[in-house]
Amino acid sequence: MPSGTEWRVTTGQQDPVTVARLLRSLPRWFGFEESNASYVESARELPTYLAWTADDSVPQPSGVLLACRHFPQSAEVYLLAVEPARHRQGAGRALIDALEADLAADGVQFLQVKTLGPSNPDDGYAKTRRFYRGLGFQPLEELTGHWGGDQHCLIMIKTVGGRV
Repeated sequence: MPSGTEWRVTTGQQDPVTVARLLRSLPRWFGFEESNASYVESARELPTYLAWTADDSVPQPSGVLLACRHFPQSAEVYLLAVEPARHRQGAGRALIDALEADLAADGVQFLQVKTLGPSNPDDGYAKTRRFYRGLGFQPLEELTGHWGGDQHCLIMIKTVGGRV
């Protein structure tokens, strides 16, 4: 359960420096330099959500979410990264909630996220999948080769704001 930390989420400002910092802090999930460079480059353009402690006790964001719109009715959590010391304190949930509120206001129906699939037995990604399941995401399809190589990409989806 989250520790009760309150979060403030800001949007509208790209922050590739924060993306780079957070990815470096998460080598278990983001351990490929080429992929990280691509995320940092994407952070210059994609809509960005930053999670700050509500009491401003930490002078920099503790979490980031990059969103991507594919069609008017659908969007993707392109990147979600939270400092390891802040895991399970509600930052990720606050970021997803803020994104969903914006998407619902814009008439979006579906939100997806891609993560490493269950065919790869990795405890860290099992926790990632549980996190997304706890937010209402459901597994849709597991693909091989989506990211190149033999990694199994799991696509998870949910309806936005309970809409179908």
